[in-house]
Formats: sequence, structure tokens, C-alpha cells
Amino acid sequence: MQVPREPAPVWRSSRAQEVLLQSVVLCGLFQCWRLGESSRGTISALLIGRLSAAVSSCLGPSPGRQFATRGPLSSSLLHSVPRGLPSGPKMVASSLAVLRASGLCQVGLRSWARLQGPPQLRPGGWITWTPARMAATVSVEPAGPCCWDEPVRIAVRGLAPEQPVTLRASLRDEKGALFRAHARYCADAGGQLDLARAPALGGSFAGLEPMGLLWALQPDRPFWRLTKRDVQTPLAVELEVLDGHAPEPGQLLARALLERRFLPPGVRRQPVRAGRVRATLFLPPGPGPFPGIMDIFGVGGGLLEYRASLLAGKGFAVMALAYYNYDDLPKSMDTLHLEYFEEAVNYLISRPEVKGPGIGLLGHSKGGELGLTMTSFLKGITAAVIINGSIANVGGTLRYKDVTLPPVGVNRSRIKMTKEGFADIVDALNSPLEGPDQKSLIPVERSECTFLFLVGQDDHNWKSEFYANEASKRLQAQGKAKPQIICYPEAGHYIEPPYFPLCRASLHALVGGPVFWGGEPRAHAAAQVDAWQQLQTFFHKHLGGES
Repeated sequence: MQVPREPAPVWRSSRAQEVLLQSVVLCGLFQCWRLGESSRGTISALLIGRLSAAVSSCLGPSPGRQFATRGPLSSSLLHSVPRGLPSGPKMVASSLAVLRASGLCQVGLRSWARLQGPPQLRPGGWITWTPARMAATVSVEPAGPCCWDEPVRIAVRGLAPEQPVTLRASLRDEKGALFRAHARYCADAGGQLDLARAPALGGSFAGLEPMGLLWALQPDRPFWRLTKRDVQTPLAVELEVLDGHAPEPGQLLARALLERRFLPPGVRRQPVRAGRVRATLFLPPGPGPFPGIMDIFGVGGGLLEYRASLLAGKGFAVMALAYYNYDDLPKSMDTLHLEYFEEAVNYLISRPEVKGPGIGLLGHSKGGELGLTMTSFLKGITAAVIINGSIANVGGTLRYKDVTLPPVGVNRSRIKMTKEGFADIVDALNSPLEGPDQKSLIPVERSECTFLFLVGQDDHNWKSEFYANEASKRLQAQGKAKPQIICYPEAGHYIEPPYFPLCRASLHALVGGPVFWGGEPRAHAAAQVDAWQQLQTFFHKHLGGES
């Protein structure tokens, strides 16, 4: 609250106010000394009392306040306030306000007797009070390290009422690439900012998005995707609070470090070298047995473990499987043999920690395509989640015993360029339902397992929704149950665990250049949160785990 006041620019300097206040007090004490010892005590008490009453008048009569002034005289004046007042929010009176309220700046040195009694304040005068600002702090709940897929509540306290601030988030991946996001906010009337209740006013995103500072992270490097190779080390996200809004936020007010882990508490990581199988098995805490899941990623090769490790924290025994460009496996996927995947399935089923009789498959992109192929030819698979997969064999020849699936044809003349200079390859593949490309079609109608298809409707890698619907038709034509298909509008190709930032474009190993993956950041982030929960519910239901 603030009493209307007349402008007085000459009094703006707080240092000048303090000097003037000190001068007046010293002059008063000097006058007391001249009056003689008998009068000094009385006049000094009147002087201090007058200043104390002025402070009290400036700040108001509320008994729940603790009073103080700015500057060197603060201690003296604070101790001059009548005792017995309860502690409460600390308020600050400017020196100028105290002088004006006390009348000392209007009284000559020969008029000290006029100091008796409390100062008289005029409505509409120049007296103001302001809350004492505390240092801003950032709080994150739950406190301490947490897993990447877990939401957190971010809040800032100690701001001024309705103070405009900018929040920034940044992290460096394992190769040193910097990812950044920012958003503009305003504190509430109490000087607090809770991202679960306050909408962002702009920046990397807008609206009520409590986790926006994570899913909106974007790389400084072009064509770069956030991945995690070593799940045994966390990623550190730095949060900063800066005064003001763009284009250039002001002073740094607070900072916090958020540690995001990929290995949940108690989850055990076991490298697998069994026969030809190269993989990593993640086991939840406890003796088990647990529902078993095999996790397969797409083109790029190597061994990615972060999805398997996070999923193991939900009560599953998950094996992340490498199938090329890793260890002593083939360096390319020109020819893949399904017998390798059959050996991996049998190995996982044979583990004593895995609950039988069958396992689940989780595959994304090329991994989803391989998952459909495995369910069509192999035994021991009970449930499969296919994320943006294809019903045609893509990129290389696949063999199993006397069966060969050639890769579907590609027409590069159908590749378009986006205005950003990325290749849009969504129409590049030939239809596997026509002509010689029918030989690449996966015979999904032979599958005996239960399916869940998760589809990004803005997937520009290939026509995921068309492939999912065609698989459904073929299964039903053979009397099989209709699979569940969940479509996510404006979600792109890379549907990851929650809060991974959207990768709209990156290098494609088969294309040999940057391609456009599709997706709108906010819708894609919401799709990832829902898809993560949907696949857990599906696997618990069909593999006999805890729901």
C-alpha cells in the first residue's frame, strides 16, 4: 500500500537522506550539550522519541510489524521502537520519510521544545513505505536428484510483488553440446512464483507448463539430438532467475542445479555377452521375477540404454538390445538375420528374474519395424508396443531361415526441402502394397501377440499412421483381435520418455544429411508424457505385472 505523494526528485538519493538525517541528529545532540547537563537527557529522549514515532508513523500502526530504517542509523532507531511488538514482516522506512514525519527538516535549532508529541501526518503527504526485499531463492520439489522422467515442481520465493523475471534452463550433454530454454514470468502479489500455477508469458514456450523449461530445451548446435549413452551418470540442469524480461534480462537473482538421473534407485545394470547377444539388462530392486521387456531402438546403431533403465524403475526387467555398429556386431545393417533376435528373446526368457511364459517388445522407428517382424516369425512374445514403426522392411535385407524380405524401394525425387533447408522424406518410400515392393511387406497377420501402436500424426520420417492402420486391417482380416492404436496430433517421429526435448531435425544415417522429423514442441511433450504411461499400463496388463 502507498499513500499518494508529490514528486520530490531532489530527495531521491538514499545516501543524501542518510547524511541529512545524521546531520540533524548530531545538531540536536550538540544543542543538548549547550543547554547543560540537566536538560540533555530530556531533549535527547525527545529527539530519539520523535524519530522513533516518525518511523512508526511512516510504516503504519500495525502491531504485527517489525520496524527498521535503511542506513547507519538503523540500529539506533530500531532499538528506540517501543518494546513488546510481535515479530512480523520487516518493513523499511526511507530516511526522508522519517525526517518529514518527524518535522526535523522544518525545525530550527532553537525550537526543540516543539518536538514534544507524535508527528502529525497529512493525507496526501510524501510519506511512503515499502516491503524489505529478501534474497530470492529457487526451490525444486522433490528435493535432490530425481529420474529424468519424473516431474518436479519449480518455485521462486523472495521476489517483489508482481516482479517481472526471466527463468533460464541449460544443460550440456555428454559431448559438450549446450541446450537452453527460457521463459518470462511475473511473481504474484506475495512475491512468489510457482510454475505449477503461473503461466509463462513468452520465451521458449507460453502458457501453464510446469516442466516447460526441460522439454523446451534446444541445442546451440544445428541438427543435434539429446541422447544419453552412459546411464550411470546424471545430466545437470542449471536453473537461473533473472530480473526483468527480454530482450536482455537484468541481474541474476537466484540459481539452482537440478540433477536428472537415468538409473533409478535400486535398479541393477548388468552387461550381457551371451553367445552372439550384446545387450544390457536392467533389473528392478528385489528378487523378482519381473515382467520381461526387450527394448530396440532405430537407425544409428550402438547400444542406447536410457529408455530401458528408466522403464526398469517401473517394475520391469528390461533388456536394451544392440543389433549393429556395436562391439563385435556387424558395422552396418545391410543384411540382418532374425536368428540373432531369436537368440536374444530366448536368452531373456531363460533369465530366472524374468516372469514367463512370454516377454514384451518395445520398439521405435526401425526398432518398431523389427518388433513387427519378430512377432511375425518368432515365439515367446506376448505383447508388443510399436512406436512410429513401419510394416515394410526398410534400409537393408532381412533374412530368417529360408525367408528373405528385401528393403522397400525409395524414390528420391519425392524428397522435398523445407524452408529451413531440411529434407522432408515422408513420401520417399514406395508403397509396400503395390508392385514389387509387396515383397518387403512384413506378414504381421501371422502374429499371435497383443499390440499397442503409438503414432505421432506429424511424423515426417514415414507414414506411421498409415502403417499402423494397415497392420490393424491385416490382423483383423485373419480373425485376430483389433490392436489398440493411439494417435497424437502434432507429435513428431521421436517419441521419447517424458521431458526429452523435441528433435525436429537431425542427421539421418540412411539419407546422409539432415532430415525433418516433424512435431510441435508443446503437443509433442504432452504426447511423450501420455505415451510413457500408456505403454507401462499395457505391459503390466498383458505381462502380469503390477498395474
